[in-house]
Amino acid sequence: MSTLFDLSFFVTVPFWALMIFAPTWRWTRTVISSPWIVLVPLAVWAIVAVPVLGAMWSLVTSPSLDAITEATADPAVLTALWAQIIAWDLFLGRWIYLDSRERDVHPLLMGPLLVGTILLSPIAFPIYLLVREFARRSPIERSAATQADPVGA
Repeated sequence: MSTLFDLSFFVTVPFWALMIFAPTWRWTRTVISSPWIVLVPLAVWAIVAVPVLGAMWSLVTSPSLDAITEATADPAVLTALWAQIIAWDLFLGRWIYLDSRERDVHPLLMGPLLVGTILLSPIAFPIYLLVREFARRSPIERSAATQADPVGA
């Protein structure tokens, strides 16, 4: 189970590396544009979750702190939860990356934010939303704004 636990993260590393270290490379956008990249950690989730699906179903249909605490003592349940978190972080990081490229947010700012998304997405995501508010608008939005008000008044 430990191997699958580790694998659930390590299968996402190439995608994170592309977004963080090669954000402007054309192949990065091609690869990351596909929402299917999250299927890799979800495959690990499926491998470990199917045998414990009954236990996990009861957790999501009747959640309680005690039940979740008890269930996570099972390495399979914990590994499935971990793989789900990793898949979600990758999905969120993918959206942040694509949105930041559209808005032309500088990669040197986005690199640390994407690392933050890997480590603590509940903190990094609102920070990105603030950055997004102050980021330059996408070329399409700038063009539309210029055409609507060419004088800039």
